[in-house]
Amino acid sequence: MYTELFYRIALSKTAGLGKSAHKQILAAAGSAQNVFEFPESWQRKLQNRKRCAVDIRLTDNIKSLVERELWLMEKYNVQQCHYLDTSYPQRLKRCPDAPVSFYYKGSGDFNRPRMLAVVGTRNATSYGAKSLGKILDELKESGIATISGLAYGIDTVAHEESLKLGIPTIAVLGNGLHTVYPYSNKDLSERILATGGTLISEFDFDTGPDRMNFPARNRIIAGMSDAVLVAESGSKGGSIITANIASSYNRDIFAIPGSIFDEMHDGCHELIRKNIAAMVTSGSDLLEMMNWDAAPKSVQTQLFPELSEEEDLIYRFLLQGKKNIDEISEHCNQFSPSKLAGLLLTMELKGVIFALPGKSYSTEL
Repeated sequence: MYTELFYRIALSKTAGLGKSAHKQILAAAGSAQNVFEFPESWQRKLQNRKRCAVDIRLTDNIKSLVERELWLMEKYNVQQCHYLDTSYPQRLKRCPDAPVSFYYKGSGDFNRPRMLAVVGTRNATSYGAKSLGKILDELKESGIATISGLAYGIDTVAHEESLKLGIPTIAVLGNGLHTVYPYSNKDLSERILATGGTLISEFDFDTGPDRMNFPARNRIIAGMSDAVLVAESGSKGGSIITANIASSYNRDIFAIPGSIFDEMHDGCHELIRKNIAAMVTSGSDLLEMMNWDAAPKSVQTQLFPELSEEEDLIYRFLLQGKKNIDEISEHCNQFSPSKLAGLLLTMELKGVIFALPGKSYSTEL
């Protein structure tokens, strides 16, 4: 008998199994173990769904791959966070292309009350670094955690400044956790872990850095956040891609303006001009626009935690029965999509509502 973790990794090694089908099969089976040991049950439920018609078997080759992955995880103290785990990032879980699982080292706290992604050019200028440092310094008492990609430039500044200011920080890698890319940030990665931060990778342990991996990495950065701050960027690049992905997830986007004579700021100016991003020049700008002026509320676990007036409005509506996100949005049309998403997440963390398949919510499972 294998462990649930063994079966989860084995399922991820199955050829031809896309994310959507993977999630549907897990939902139908209830666990990865059931997928392999009781195939008739989930196959019967999904018999009319062609994309779920995948040959799922525990072959000798898959067993060998899983055993090696488990050995590496134990050797290097790596954990897996799975879509079925309560610790899975709830913000990310709402994204249609959320990974079924990812690996991580360090803290497993992915559901902090306020999550700010910071992205920008790999060729950061002193202006970009100083501007970002100023804003993070003005946010250090607000209870935020930062997320970035551990790349050269602005990513490095974001993590370094977070460590200096005592802000929890998460680094999402575009390669496996066997190495750090760029290698010059190896010491930085170790300091992130030493101070309670986290390194995350969607990729198998020994996957090398590849430019094809970075768009996938960027969607996780965007998906785990409440808001994305573009600190400095030219008109093209990964930070602009991340901002557009975040916008598609209904995240709030902010950009720091720069000189009109420096093309290194063209990307930020374009995001602002197109109303994709709001301009910020201080931490207080961001706090005000995110409604983060007050100290963050701690996550409550009692049965009936105190609700704000906004949360109470949503809760009373859900007392009528399960509602999908469109119904909630129509009933609570005074809230922007990002505001509503934040309220729903906070209520989930308080334990008063539950996210259900089909982008629905209920007061009971």
